[in-house]
Amino acid sequence: MARKANTNTAGAAENQGRLKQIVLTYKMTRKADPKVGLVVAGVGIVVLGVLLGIGFAIGHPIYLGILGFVLALLAMAIVFGRRAEKAAFGQMEGQPGAAAAVLQNIGRGWTTTPAVAMNRNQDVVHRAVGRAGIVLVAEGNPNRVKTLLAAEKKKMARVVVDVPVKDIIVGNEEGQTPLSKVRTTMLKLPRVLSGPQVTATNDRLRAMGDLMSNMPLPKGPMPKGMRMPRGGKMR
Repeated sequence: MARKANTNTAGAAENQGRLKQIVLTYKMTRKADPKVGLVVAGVGIVVLGVLLGIGFAIGHPIYLGILGFVLALLAMAIVFGRRAEKAAFGQMEGQPGAAAAVLQNIGRGWTTTPAVAMNRNQDVVHRAVGRAGIVLVAEGNPNRVKTLLAAEKKKMARVVVDVPVKDIIVGNEEGQTPLSKVRTTMLKLPRVLSGPQVTATNDRLRAMGDLMSNMPLPKGPMPKGMRMPRGGKMR
């Protein structure tokens, strides 16, 4: 009985935690997207109304009403999730370190190292290693990050051979990749390395070290006031 009570209590606490998370996400989304509540509610009403109308037309309003209610909840969840994601990217876009936050949530199979190269203007290059090879993701001034990317590729060429290296410059201009599409772009890259090759590549790069190995970095976007130490050197 005690074990069952503990299980019920844990389940109730977990459900309460999820509800709080949903409420918090909604409040954060509404700040960037004031119409999110109306849009989500409208989607639910339309889906339910359509299914109910079909139910009355064929003589089964109860069955179609139940189905409509379930589908309405599903549609509302999908629409809310997409608008919440869009609002989150909108808030992160333009902040130094935003791409690092995206890379750290890219999913299994990728090893991310934030800020392997940086300059005093807060132009940053992050590195991700996976079955697609090495991907360098740069954010900042397009002209300056090209110099950082070239230097990082030259440095890696000393320790990794025959490993494809691709680069992505985050931005909304021609030839750049919007922050919201970085994850999708990387997941679409062809897989060319085996698991052991990925491990070996990570080991070599880890042994090489990186610019920020001895500097603590906050998770997610970096504070706007953060600057490189005067004694620090670019790589």
